[in-house]
Amino acid sequence: MRRSSAELASFVSRALLTASDQAIPTRAWTPSLEQTLHQLGCRDSLTPTLVARVIDPFLLHHHSLAFGFFNWASQQPGFSHTSATYQSVLKSLSVSRQFNSIDKLLKQVRLHKIFLHPSIYRTVIGSLVSGRKTHSAFSVFCDAGPIVPEIGPEVCNSLLAVLSSDGSTKSAHKVFDEMIDRGVRLSTLGFGVFVWRAFRQKGLNEIFSLLDDVRKVDFSGIDGSIIALLVVHGLCTESRVKDAIISLEELRKRDCKPDFMAYRIVAESLREMRSVVDMDMILKKKRKFGVAPRASDYRELILQFVSEKLTSEAKELGEVIVSGNFSIDDDVLNVLIGSVSATDPLHAVSFMKSMLEKEKLPTLLTLTNLSENLCKHEKGDELVEVFQLLSAKDYFMDLESYNVMVSSLCKGKMVKEAYQVLHEMKKKGVGPDVSSYNFLLEALCNEDLVRPAKRLWDEMFASGCCGNSESYSIIIRKFCEVGLVEDACRLFHHMFDKGLKPDESIYKSLLQCLCQAKKPETALEVFNKSVEQDLTLAKTLLNPFVICLCQEGFLHPTSKLLRELTCIVVSVESHLTLLRYLDDIGDSSLRDEHIQWVADTSPLLLHAIRTG
Repeated sequence: MRRSSAELASFVSRALLTASDQAIPTRAWTPSLEQTLHQLGCRDSLTPTLVARVIDPFLLHHHSLAFGFFNWASQQPGFSHTSATYQSVLKSLSVSRQFNSIDKLLKQVRLHKIFLHPSIYRTVIGSLVSGRKTHSAFSVFCDAGPIVPEIGPEVCNSLLAVLSSDGSTKSAHKVFDEMIDRGVRLSTLGFGVFVWRAFRQKGLNEIFSLLDDVRKVDFSGIDGSIIALLVVHGLCTESRVKDAIISLEELRKRDCKPDFMAYRIVAESLREMRSVVDMDMILKKKRKFGVAPRASDYRELILQFVSEKLTSEAKELGEVIVSGNFSIDDDVLNVLIGSVSATDPLHAVSFMKSMLEKEKLPTLLTLTNLSENLCKHEKGDELVEVFQLLSAKDYFMDLESYNVMVSSLCKGKMVKEAYQVLHEMKKKGVGPDVSSYNFLLEALCNEDLVRPAKRLWDEMFASGCCGNSESYSIIIRKFCEVGLVEDACRLFHHMFDKGLKPDESIYKSLLQCLCQAKKPETALEVFNKSVEQDLTLAKTLLNPFVICLCQEGFLHPTSKLLRELTCIVVSVESHLTLLRYLDDIGDSSLRDEHIQWVADTSPLLLHAIRTG
């Protein structure tokens, strides 16, 4: 019975997904998948509709398979791609942000004048904007031409905002003009950032003309008070305070009523200029004409800024609100602290301080993000200050919050302070647990403080906290690194006594350390432990172990090991490694002996070695 197009698409996609799961790497296009398609015999049924239906929806989230299938179809005799196939693969590549592949396909679309549905333009532009590929996004926007209105206002406003934020003023102006000419509604986000960033150095007449143009088309999606604040803020940032004073009245005439925050920005600029008379005049106008800022509107805008990765804009608007002691929701302030800390952790700390002044506390997630970013920017003193401020507010009351502090201090290489926190935890009866000790153990080892690490290890067990696999891994690897072979071996065997299984990193460190210490017999004993523990693990370890043995000149023990393992763990790579080392030193006797043994024992293995 002949399958329908939809049934065949489902059948082909399942076959590709199943075959790709068995390949390495999984869910990636490989030549073997082309063989799978040939075996299915789908070449005779190959149509653009089938290709499009296989990719969308079945391969949408598997970009390598989607693009591979698209390219494979291109190579089939008599097949030509259509709008449907290009749209399906562009959708898949946009979801996973494969920008190089998108660019390559868009060049083909332009060359062959392929029609794309507005929804595809929307998806592609949105993906490029999210990935901060603003110039590419602008180029695609220009391709859309007359169908810009169908792309939708949300994506157009996002593009306008990020271009303005990035300083691409000419491109932003072209997007704005296109939106105005084609009747695309502007939003507070798009128009706000545009007038804030791109027009702060322009003349007042240009700014007001811009506003008039928008009001003629559609002003319904724009919050006039926020626009007034952004215009005034931009002018004052450029030290154009007189223009800002004039703009307050002109904005009010154009349904952009300045709120208290806008008047405050001007008043504070005048205060810095020590222009007391003008400042008093502005404050009087604030009382007479100013409107109360709507916290919900600013909340929405800040969250939009963060969502669009407009961190500088979020930071500056947040600073206006916080410095003026205006209302801001706790969750918005938490979002601000977390996002701003990635680029400006010191400013994020100031936001946190303002939160504490209002007797509010950051969430643990916010503190974690702030701490990590302070560590990344090497702001150790500020990190300690943050923890001191929070400790004074009794913030740290449970194991989870204390562990955030210990972990952060350790990442910041402040092991003394982290150790003090551990003792504080003991006094308060809050842990510490094995994670607390592991954070500090790793920090001590990273700083080559081996003796303090040993003392902490003993202290951990003395306090009744038994180490886990991670604890042993940290200290065994460090002992191996500094040549404390006996201590490393003792802890290795201690793991088995505790019912713990060493992982690959422990075995590799210990085997290398023992080989370098000229202890091949002990190293072989350790490797045999891995064979008893897990054959897959042993196979992974075998070739690195063989390399270590050969590097230290233990060629006969290596040959013996490989012979003994042949029935248990077969590794062609390990035999080849040994033979290469024997060739390098010219030991033809052992080489011939090893090859003869392989030939007598396993002709298949010999064939694999000779063809390897």
